[in-house]
Amino acid sequence: MSSPTTAPDRIEELLSAVKNSFIAGSLVRLKLGGYSGAEPDLKGVEVKKITVKDGDKFSFTYRYKTRDIIKNFIQPEALALLRTGLREEFSSAQLATTGFDMTLERNGLKIRLKRIDVEGRQAPSTDHNRAKNRPLNGSDKPWLKALGIAGKDGAVRADGQDKYRQINKMVEIFAPLIQVLQAEQPLIIDMGAGKGYLDFALYDYLASIKRQVGIVGVEMREQLVADGNANAQASGFDGLSFQTGTILDFDASGADAVIALHACDTATDDAIFKGISAGASLIAVAPCCHKQIRRQMEAGQPAPKLMPMLRHGVFLERQAEMVTDTLRALLLELNGYRTKVFEFVSDAHTPKNNLIVAEKDGRVGRDREIVLGQIAELKTLFGIEQHYLEGLLGL
Repeated sequence: MSSPTTAPDRIEELLSAVKNSFIAGSLVRLKLGGYSGAEPDLKGVEVKKITVKDGDKFSFTYRYKTRDIIKNFIQPEALALLRTGLREEFSSAQLATTGFDMTLERNGLKIRLKRIDVEGRQAPSTDHNRAKNRPLNGSDKPWLKALGIAGKDGAVRADGQDKYRQINKMVEIFAPLIQVLQAEQPLIIDMGAGKGYLDFALYDYLASIKRQVGIVGVEMREQLVADGNANAQASGFDGLSFQTGTILDFDASGADAVIALHACDTATDDAIFKGISAGASLIAVAPCCHKQIRRQMEAGQPAPKLMPMLRHGVFLERQAEMVTDTLRALLLELNGYRTKVFEFVSDAHTPKNNLIVAEKDGRVGRDREIVLGQIAELKTLFGIEQHYLEGLLGL
């Protein structure tokens, strides 16, 4: 049954259904379409329920033409965003629950809402914290002992619990990305590997599921390289090795995947550049520090309308982070990669991190002028002369 109306209570009826299904655990998904707002390339939004450490939240996936951005919101924030979006920006919404489907269509001030009952539909799992189902099978492993995470008895040490949970989380994120690489035995380069926590964990897990890979950890500190190679040999990980070198000087030719976790400031850009230059199918970086762009924003001339916000140091820092990583995503898109940017929270006592995942999809040359225009507009708005990665790429 459907009925047209000009009253906003149709939107409120849909929002009430979203809220009730969220509380009852019967929400399957919500999709918003027909976007006509100010954000370029935004195609739509998908919403689901997730359960994290601090409770249930709405997870919004903003689907752009060449990238996805995921943000999580508590219930009041999510409903407020949905209300504004449905009134001003989106012309359609599709709600799916375990008991019914609801479709909203807006044409100017006229709104049509339709509901259809369904049977036998299951709600998807909302468990976003998979610590109880960790990919690493057991802790009695030579490399865990060598890295100080497990004791001589093979049990995870009390002071190693945070790190153990953290590396399990990282394997959950990276392993699916590696598994879909087309190469029979993909080569993975970890730039700035440190002690190699991720490399050992990822190699261990992939070996357990019979996925052959080669992993090379690149690290400047010679002692860490020597220790890493000794631990890999003791663990029987023939395809894992460590090499001494800097990110920018390392020859990444033939790499199928280039990853870098918390490479400071422009070292992240060095890793992205090496991945692009190698033609890697996958580039994944978790940036750390954003000093280069912040300095330019401080010294440049951002748009006057931004000054009330940028005069506060804490807001300037956050904006520098967002602008830096947005430009990185755009520059990756310019070079033929589909990008996804999302926040992840490690189980260690660390703040939220952005993870930029870029997968090569053969779009080289397409929409080049559009992306270049977006980069130029963003730089002008924030008073930026040049992003470091632009210089590496010769732009």
